[in-house]
Amino acid sequence: MSTKTDMSGLKKLSKNLEELGNKKSIRLYELMSDNFISKHSKYKNFDELLSSSPFTVETAEDFKVIPDDEWDSFINQNTGYDSWKEMQVKAFEYYAKKQIEKGL
Repeated sequence: MSTKTDMSGLKKLSKNLEELGNKKSIRLYELMSDNFISKHSKYKNFDELLSSSPFTVETAEDFKVIPDDEWDSFINQNTGYDSWKEMQVKAFEYYAKKQIEKGL
């Protein structure tokens, strides 16, 4: 008796992992997707989160000069995370999972 195994899902998973491993950088807005932000805060997207903060952020430079402790405090009060670093780590885990599962 001959058994056929469908390996297409495994091949797609392997391809997705390879693509993720080859990525050198991820844009902040890609990492902080609407889906991630809406699941882990009361905001619909990252722009709304930024807009509700006490900081004026119109450029990447504006974002870079926000004092870390003040931004961590805002993140702690407005998301499910204690700090910006923790939020970024969880956002990357979420992003990676979505990239690996893409098309499966």
